[in-house]
Amino acid sequence: MVTYKISLAAINDVKDFVNMVMKYDFDVDLVSGRYAVDAKSIMGIFSLDLSKPIELKAHTDEPGNFAKDIEKYLAK
Repeated sequence: MVTYKISLAAINDVKDFVNMVMKYDFDVDLVSGRYAVDAKSIMGIFSLDLSKPIELKAHTDEPGNFAKDIEKYLAK
């Protein structure tokens, strides 16, 4: 499993992020506090507190281009 901190500030960020994550076969979860949702679910993401960075957990040992694809969403 690989873990990142991401930030989704705008509605379009969420839409683009979900479309990008859907390309991958492995499961991806977003964790905010005690809540975890499927990163491939727009409704699930909007149920989280998007005002602060969210932990992303990709359930794979071979992420390939995943890190490069999510680079613009990484929390600074």
